Amino acid sequence: MSKATPATRALEAAGVAFTVHTYDYDPDAESIGLQAAAALGEDPALVLKTLMALVDGKPVCVIVPSDQEVSMKKLAAAVRGKSAQMMKPPEAERLTGYKVGGISPFGQRKPVRTVIEQSALAHDQVYVNGGQRGLQVRLSPADVRHVLKAIAAELVA
Repeated sequence: MSKATPATRALEAAGVAFTVHTYDYDPDAESIGLQAAAALGEDPALVLKTLMALVDGKPVCVIVPSDQEVSMKKLAAAVRGKSAQMMKPPEAERLTGYKVGGISPFGQRKPVRTVIEQSALAHDQVYVNGGQRGLQVRLSPADVRHVLKAIAAELVA
């Protein structure tokens, strides 16, 4: 597995300190984020999942703890929209340049507005997908927010 991805290159270009962690990706896992947390031996609250959504028809990248679900109402409100829905997997893959299960908020083909769950910012370090199935990057949530110019909001249901 290559550890150089558009995501890791974007983090290097931003001058952010991060470490790369690999694990055995299970394509049949009920929850990809929870499977990643278990494989890494980490608390699911520290392993953040990257989701792609549409708010009023416009793409939004959403970062939340892997053991939580996004409230579509809260997501729409966070970006001053009326309604939100999850993006269909083929559309998310086309937009980001990543495969589902390996979507990173960093190094996407086209930068989109990003929202991060506020509670994730309370941790010293979190894991975020590194742009490949079975690849996570560990870094400060403040760096995640800074690099992505992300809005911090309460997003979980």
